[in-house]
Amino acid sequence: MPRLVLTMGDPAGIGAEVILKALADQEVIKNIDLVVVGSRNLLTENYENLIKCGCVVANPDDLFIIDVQVGSDTRLLKEVGYLSGAASFEYMQVAIAHILADNFDGIVTGPIAKSAWKAAGYNYPGQTELLAEKAGVNRFGMLFVGKSPITGWTLRTLLATTHIPLCEVSKTLNPELLSRKLDLLIECLEKDFGLKSGKIAIAGLNPHSGEMGQLGTEEIDWLIPWLELEREKYVNWQLQGPIPPDTMWVKPGQAWYGLGDINHNINNAADGYLALYHDQGLIPVKLMAFDRAVNTTIGLPFVRTSPDHGTAFDIVGKGIADATSMKAAIQLAAELVNHKLSRE
Repeated sequence: MPRLVLTMGDPAGIGAEVILKALADQEVIKNIDLVVVGSRNLLTENYENLIKCGCVVANPDDLFIIDVQVGSDTRLLKEVGYLSGAASFEYMQVAIAHILADNFDGIVTGPIAKSAWKAAGYNYPGQTELLAEKAGVNRFGMLFVGKSPITGWTLRTLLATTHIPLCEVSKTLNPELLSRKLDLLIECLEKDFGLKSGKIAIAGLNPHSGEMGQLGTEEIDWLIPWLELEREKYVNWQLQGPIPPDTMWVKPGQAWYGLGDINHNINNAADGYLALYHDQGLIPVKLMAFDRAVNTTIGLPFVRTSPDHGTAFDIVGKGIADATSMKAAIQLAAELVNHKLSRE
């Protein structure tokens, strides 16, 4: 049975709400050993408020909770700032310590506010980088996974670069970086999803993939030669690209929505997509799978997933937060852990 630890995220955000809604779904928690790390008082306050709103939620009294105390006044935790940042960071620290001690197989992280972490003195680009540092790995990636409720097709998108300014992308990308990311993606597809061969679509950087150097030279300077070498290395995989970024997402869109012949469109879509920068990959992911996409960190010695949404401070306390992505994050974590355990 998968052992999962679930962090509450920023206490001023919707983390507590989507957790309580997700854990009320018996299909989500079936055959999972799950522990929540956060503030018991805040979870109870959210529970009482959500019950008044008519929401179906889990009772914190029925959950296993590692209660982490940060500050003496829980009211202050509900204000976005250094204390909420310190609390969400401490929830992560506690969860990471447990998973590194092999008390859990996977971690599901609630949404945090990077600005609150910074206000608390923690200068990390995000939870991904903190997890990688604590796990002692420098080879990792952000993979976004979503399963279409229409066709059942699975979208898998890996980002080559993540939380950096757009002006730094072309300076950061190089053959060595892309080789590390492609290696990670293929390793993940083979080990975590059981695929021994298939198609991987790799985006170009410039409009029209540079149009033979007229709109940028990165493709002809190194991206195309790099891809030719990778094709020689991975003979079992069809490496398509560099695909113009404005057309790369047509086939996955058709596969997701079942446009035309469903089976034909699913077969035409790739098994994995490698986007070169944050918005190039996440705009299409969120257009297709905003309410059910899952962020999973690959390359770690344990499973990590997270809902693909933020803290949504503007709707806190209204009882309207959608828990679909949190449910999907828990279920994907359990699926990946089960697959990992079956190989051992």
